[in-house]
Amino acid sequence: MSASALVAVSVLLGAAALWEIAGTRGEELGRPVRALAGAMSGGRMRTLAGAALWLRIPQRLQDAGLKERVPVSAVLGGKVAGALVGAICAALAAPVVGGRLAIVVALGLPIAGFLAPEALLERAARQRRAQIGAALPDALDLLAVGTAAGGNPATVLGEISRGTAGPLAMELAAVVAEIECGRPQREAIAELGERLPGTGAGALAAALERSRRYGSPLADQLGEQASSLRRDARRRTEERAARAAPKIQLVVALVLVPSVLLMILAALVAHADALLGAV
Repeated sequence: MSASALVAVSVLLGAAALWEIAGTRGEELGRPVRALAGAMSGGRMRTLAGAALWLRIPQRLQDAGLKERVPVSAVLGGKVAGALVGAICAALAAPVVGGRLAIVVALGLPIAGFLAPEALLERAARQRRAQIGAALPDALDLLAVGTAAGGNPATVLGEISRGTAGPLAMELAAVVAEIECGRPQREAIAELGERLPGTGAGALAAALERSRRYGSPLADQLGEQASSLRRDARRRTEERAARAAPKIQLVVALVLVPSVLLMILAALVAHADALLGAV
């Protein structure tokens, strides 16, 4: 049996032993672990709930739109499972790598496994913000048309949420539900802007508040905001395209051109006898 297989078996046996010990003396073992975690986190991580809050898992789930579907305990379990899988992979890979790099592998893989669920949540949150930012200008146009026709903003928002799909429609439906339950419209829409930072929802809340407080025309403000959001989106697209041009040129210079030259060289080598004979 190879050394890496022995290391893997030893890790699995050690984990099984710890599991059996924890089954009989779990409370005794858990007490010093909780005390150590509490001391390292300033007293904020003595329980699973405290650990989740310290790691900002509920906030990450809310940003990703998964708060109602994925429990916090599942994310914590995923982090622990990822760390264990990373440790097993490190035990298998470290003897193969050898040298100082083995220390980096032994430490990096468990850390990467522990952080993987948060990275996935952050990716989902970015995609969700992008979807909301792309759908918000059209929603503002519909809200502007509805309010210009004399409709109540809350009623128009409800119609928009029922007539569209996606994360923005879900957020608008939640705002309408809060307003129908008696929450002030100003507070519900202001909280929407706080839940969706960087998407333009804060501008919507500001426009509604200005219209309510000063009586300014709401439709004009919403139309201007929709146009501004579209201009910003177009500018970001142009910036990404401008950044992509040098990368494409780099790929062409380092990959495509050498490959074509190698093909020409291979053809010349293959027909070297005929070429030299003709000369």
